[in-house]
Amino acid sequence: MIAHRFSRRGILRGTASLAALAVSGQSLAAPAQRLAQRGHFVIRNAFVMTMERDTGDIAGCDVQVRYGAIVAVGPKLNVQGATTINGEGMIVLPGLVETHWHMWNTLLRSMSGDKQETGYFRTTAMLGQKCEPADMYQGTRLAAAEAINSGITFVHDWCHNIRGFDYAEADLRALRETGIRARFSYGGAQGMANSASINVGDFERLHREWASYGNDGLITLGLAWRGMGGNNPATAIPPEIYRREIEAARNLGLPVSVHASGSRPAAGQVNTIYKANLLRQDMQIIHAIVITKDEIAAVKAAGASVSISPFSELRIGFGLPQTGELIAAGIPVGLSVDTVELTGNADMFGIMKLVQNVENGKAENEFKLAARRVLELGTIEGARSMGIADKVGSLKAGKRADLIMVSTRDVNLGIFTDPAHMLVTAAQPGNVDTVVIDGRILKRGGKLTALNVPQIVGEASVANAALRKRAEWW
Repeated sequence: MIAHRFSRRGILRGTASLAALAVSGQSLAAPAQRLAQRGHFVIRNAFVMTMERDTGDIAGCDVQVRYGAIVAVGPKLNVQGATTINGEGMIVLPGLVETHWHMWNTLLRSMSGDKQETGYFRTTAMLGQKCEPADMYQGTRLAAAEAINSGITFVHDWCHNIRGFDYAEADLRALRETGIRARFSYGGAQGMANSASINVGDFERLHREWASYGNDGLITLGLAWRGMGGNNPATAIPPEIYRREIEAARNLGLPVSVHASGSRPAAGQVNTIYKANLLRQDMQIIHAIVITKDEIAAVKAAGASVSISPFSELRIGFGLPQTGELIAAGIPVGLSVDTVELTGNADMFGIMKLVQNVENGKAENEFKLAARRVLELGTIEGARSMGIADKVGSLKAGKRADLIMVSTRDVNLGIFTDPAHMLVTAAQPGNVDTVVIDGRILKRGGKLTALNVPQIVGEASVANAALRKRAEWW
């Protein structure tokens, strides 16, 4: 038997070697490829899932896009002067909508270990405190590239390691350069004291100067609110702090997002927010694993939404998502990657599949949650939960052109049956042939068109190794 011995120095050396291989022949300072211009094109003869209940699915359908907007959806469109994209063998549907992701810590992918000292919260806090602005950029750019490659056209970048204004700027630069649609929610920093506030002045400055960061409307701003703390007095956030933070967002008319009632120790947090008269329509509740019937009723009455992340919630031991209960109450529900530090990847097809299987398993009923309903959570319902359903989430004339083309000719699909079942139970990111965001083609023929993948992976690997070395972290 061969004994396997691992050392921190050896792992770091190996990581650096892999990074060097990944960028062999290229300079790490090489400029990113330019985003494609918005053009005029028509996708012909595809199977189109509009995700509009009045329109439904249309076989042999065309989709016309001009300069970022959907012009028309229907069979045999009469279009002049447009580039033609062959849609035969493709399912065309709205881009997938992700509703809560700590994108910066994609730099720490799969680093949450199997022991308490290397668990998610400790790893995130220890390495997060050693992060530099460039690390924020590398992690978020890597996450955005994976999102686009996987068919995700909108992300909620829940940034909870803003250690200075330059950290926020670096994170936002990654979103702008990749061309993804996003909400950037401004949060605190890893390791900050409960008695300390986010830098409200910087938050307000970012809002004032948003024209420089919003990428012509592709990115919007929100607050990643820390909430009121836990039930333990040692974790409670003083009222003057949590009120100052949330009032800063509401005075600016910005949406608020908060982790609440995500695990047994956090039970009752939604009720605490409600009793403080802070639960409103502008709020997104994240996880809500241990939410009660009364709290569900309060969320519904407030018009708030919920984001669930089944892979991370199961992996970390929070419990089972209350998807069915939330849907039955009429609460807008979105799906979340949360963190690939814990879950490994950003596969929204896998998330949808898990949501259906967990709900059916809980109910002991094969038919409890239909595949099409789950697909709605990943598209139009997710967009509704983020307040952007007027722009994206379905394919309809006048909406922005965020769409994907999924090849049905790959070996794991191949047999065309119910398209919703195909996408939820069988599809994988590798089946995504084409990704369009705001009319820009960012993936075509299974390849990213505007991002240098070897450069992105190589630079992220180098940054990860340097961060581990600074933190003296295995």
